[in-house]
Amino acid sequence: MEWWRPDLVWPVFGAVLAGSAIGFEREYRARAAGFRTHTLVALASAILMLAAQHQVEWASSTTPEEILRIDPVRMAHGILTGVGFLCGGVIFKEGLSVHGLTTAASLWTTAALGVLFGVGFYGLAIAATVVTLVVLAGFKLIDRAMPGQAITDVTLTFRAENAPTEAELCRMLEGLNLTPARIAHRLKNGGAQIEYGATLKGNGKLAADDLVKVLRADGRLIEYALEPRNS
Repeated sequence: MEWWRPDLVWPVFGAVLAGSAIGFEREYRARAAGFRTHTLVALASAILMLAAQHQVEWASSTTPEEILRIDPVRMAHGILTGVGFLCGGVIFKEGLSVHGLTTAASLWTTAALGVLFGVGFYGLAIAATVVTLVVLAGFKLIDRAMPGQAITDVTLTFRAENAPTEAELCRMLEGLNLTPARIAHRLKNGGAQIEYGATLKGNGKLAADDLVKVLRADGRLIEYALEPRNS
């Protein structure tokens, strides 16, 4: 079998180029899956689809032709299912926030692009690559300009003997135009401390400096942690 044929080389080249472009964007933003991961996902998807389409060429010469079944759709289904498990590895929970959803989606899209290059749908694959880059890079700028809610996770630790009630805590936050979506309670250090965990929502950009000033001025507060959610 002639391996270095245009119908084999160009799909691989196109998939690697597409995966590299998307991976570079993820690498630039310091995401969990970056340049190499996206490139390998696109490459693997393309070569598996090529192998499925050329099954007759690599199957054993002793294999009866009547039992050969060339079904690239089954291979595509297997690729996207397998990449789904890989995508689950880049999604993680940190505090009250969930990160990695966009990167997981970009990995799944990269696998689909590899499949398209593998089956020879070059026009659709190239157009989809461009659209994917626009969504990842261009929509980021649009998202920043759009009005919306600022969301941050906050953890506050008070001394148990003079800790504020939940109602008092809500009034303090509402004074900064912040609305706690939910408040969790936890006793620490044998009941000597009370920890509040809350997800705060506010219109527009979160006034983190104002919130820090209020928290630092509260003598009852032992420690705090603020974690703005990534857009």
